[in-house]
Amino acid sequence: MSQRDLSRDDPSMRLLVAGDIDPVAVDNRGGSSPFLLLGDHAGRAVPRRLDRLGLDDVELARHIACDIGVEGLGVRLAKRLNATFVRQTYSRLVIDCNRALGSEGSIPPVSDGTVIPGNNDLDAASRRGRSAEIFLPYHDQIAATLDGGHGATVVVSLHSFTPSLAGLARPWRYGVLHRGDSMVSAAVLGALRARVGEDAVGDNAPYAMDGTDFTIPHHVDPRGLDYLELEVRQDLLADLAGQDAAAALIGDVLMMLAEERP
Repeated sequence: MSQRDLSRDDPSMRLLVAGDIDPVAVDNRGGSSPFLLLGDHAGRAVPRRLDRLGLDDVELARHIACDIGVEGLGVRLAKRLNATFVRQTYSRLVIDCNRALGSEGSIPPVSDGTVIPGNNDLDAASRRGRSAEIFLPYHDQIAATLDGGHGATVVVSLHSFTPSLAGLARPWRYGVLHRGDSMVSAAVLGALRARVGEDAVGDNAPYAMDGTDFTIPHHVDPRGLDYLELEVRQDLLADLAGQDAAAALIGDVLMMLAEERP
């Protein structure tokens, strides 16, 4: 029996109950853009049965719980580009949708120095519930969108990063993460640097796309699509005005790129 079937057929095994939100949200469904926007870490909700993972409001408001500002950025970009935006609504602390199931970091026991009580000493059934009801529906929706005649040829994974980590300031405003195999990523890197400055846009910084990333390789490689994994510094997305400004800049770059593509 699959992970999905186990939680569906036995209500006592279900993680999500009445009052919990759906694990996936889709904004501008059916948008005609060649870009499909994704938000692996856009949400910060925690299922009721997990009792906030044992964390208080302060911890759940931090960057460890979600990519701050990405939901607002993605919604604005979807409207600007007429693109579909598929986003995860639950916190990355419940299960990280950009990590392979069972991998280190999939269900983190500690994040940026904070112990996550609800993620310690989990049994196999608890892990299966998070996979079946949160991780898999999100990736199933991405696959269905890409395979359902959407017409997207570029997958854009939106993320944000904290201005400092472990006491070290991060000077970049934006970061383009890639494996050296993406024409779109190279073009966006150059275009952003031309607009905001060479040193303000990281090339595989503050993170690099490596073997820990799941979403882009999983959906792009089998379909032969191009991609962009874009990081935005969180203070730039801290309010609505900042999200509007970032969406305008990124949207202009992507629209220019779409016009240039054959």
